[in-house]
Amino acid sequence: MDGRERALDAAHRGAEAFLRTLDTRPVWPRADLDAMLEAFGGPLPDEGLDPTAVVERLMADADPGLVGIPGGRFFGFVIGGTLPAALAADWLVSAWDQNSGSAMLTPATVALERVAGRWMLDLLGLPETASVGFVTGGQLANYACLLVAQRAVLTRAGWPLAERGLRGAPAVRLAVGADRHGSIDRAARFLGIGTDDLVVVASDDQGRMLPDALRAALATDDGPLVVCLQAGEVHTGAFDDLAALIPIAHEHGAWVHVDGAFGLWAGASPRLAHLTAGVGGADSWATDAHKTLNVPYDCGMAIVRDPADSIAAFRTGGDYLVYTGLDPWDVTPELSRRARGVPAWAALRSLGRGGVAALVERLHDNAVAVAEGLRGIGGVEVVNDVDYTQVLFRLRDDAATRALGDAMLVDGTAVVTGSTWRGRTALRCSMSSWATTPDDLERTLGAVRRIVAGMGEAVPARP
Repeated sequence: MDGRERALDAAHRGAEAFLRTLDTRPVWPRADLDAMLEAFGGPLPDEGLDPTAVVERLMADADPGLVGIPGGRFFGFVIGGTLPAALAADWLVSAWDQNSGSAMLTPATVALERVAGRWMLDLLGLPETASVGFVTGGQLANYACLLVAQRAVLTRAGWPLAERGLRGAPAVRLAVGADRHGSIDRAARFLGIGTDDLVVVASDDQGRMLPDALRAALATDDGPLVVCLQAGEVHTGAFDDLAALIPIAHEHGAWVHVDGAFGLWAGASPRLAHLTAGVGGADSWATDAHKTLNVPYDCGMAIVRDPADSIAAFRTGGDYLVYTGLDPWDVTPELSRRARGVPAWAALRSLGRGGVAALVERLHDNAVAVAEGLRGIGGVEVVNDVDYTQVLFRLRDDAATRALGDAMLVDGTAVVTGSTWRGRTALRCSMSSWATTPDDLERTLGAVRRIVAGMGEAVPARP
């Protein structure tokens, strides 16, 4: 073997070794950032190192700082595992090294992404002619869609944004739910939309925007307007009533954007599609394949109803560029990028329509099972209605809840992450991984029982 083959062989063996340990290794890292900086840092040596030796050192030194995200008991944030076909396809993406902004330059990977996008639109109940741009994740998907929205509503208001920019432009108002994800506010900052231009709409106890509150909030607003709705609140998993809210927004001439980072995938399940009823009436949508679809990082999608709006916002100039209709660089902010949509194609092709539905439904079933198990542990309160894949729980007070969360990470059996809901500390258990088994659920519940009992928190379980 030559140097490249030896290095790739070492990486292959190391990857397989890591994956084999997922069932037994602590899910949370055993080393912190300082330890990792010490392991990898120091001055850059004058002499290089053999590629195979580099890979072997990388694997050995990184191991204590790795999270068991691909395993079955990582329930932190909202991060999926990696399906086998998607992982293998991602290895090919790196080996192929295609600059996938242009169909003329890299037709194979652009075709794979285009087909994956069409399959997603079909599965999620979105318009088949919409543009699908593959970006890094939900943050960039929200940003890209809201950038397109900003330009579109200003154009409707008669403002030539391309020529005059934002100086002196009418203020674009952004109507958002009280329980929106932070990526919406961050995208607004990127776009120069300040907090004074946010119209915050009240929500119910699960985080769903209230239709009457939206109607009242828009009653006196006649300027350029974008309404952001949500499919899957990150704490409770609750869905805005899209069928009711989208027509209200359109009555006021608003562009409607749906942040569906993990929840949009409910539309792929016959059993759960009622949660996204009416979603196809919006103007743009953001979602992540590295959440519910279980492909490797990074892979978000910015979806826009009318591709002409995407082209107007993103198409670049340059006399050296060749256009072939609708190129990837026409629908996202990037020019050069890896073919991140190829693993999404592989995941969809490996699952098929029925497999995607079964995956989504299994994630929901796992959330229901964990919630039921938690309710049987004395002292534990499940806070939310488990409509989708999120379980929010806590103990009697904030300090005890934080202590439970910290102890879970030290214990290492499973990972749940902390948050704040309605002013109180809570722990969030997100069912996002295809790899989670019934045994993983029982081991997780067992860890909670053991830790709660050790804290002296347990009281007799409710019958």
